[in-house]
Amino acid sequence: MQKTVIITGAILGGLRVVLGAFGAHALKETLTASGRLDTYETAVKYQMYHSLALVLLGIIMNQFEHKMLNYSAYSFIVGMVIFSGSLYILCATGISKLGAITPIGGLFLIAGWVLLALGIYKS
Repeated sequence: MQKTVIITGAILGGLRVVLGAFGAHALKETLTASGRLDTYETAVKYQMYHSLALVLLGIIMNQFEHKMLNYSAYSFIVGMVIFSGSLYILCATGISKLGAITPIGGLFLIAGWVLLALGIYKS
């Protein structure tokens, strides 16, 4: 599981670089004109923070063993997909109703941090 978590974090981190560059170059005018540049940047930032968290979590899993660490990884991944994914789609399509599911992703991200702390504490 450790290797899978690190690889997933690395892939999502690399994807973040691609999406960040795409937003900064190809989409900047469109995002600025629509007033969604800040939203896009938020999605990119949160994806990067939590990609790094996954890589570190994979390393931590080598030192500590507890099933909550696995749950933490799942929470980070689901949270990134829902949080950042909904913001990317919102920026691309303008469907503002997608903003309603973004907080669900945020809750998964928060749960990931709580589960990380509990997993280390209980191991």
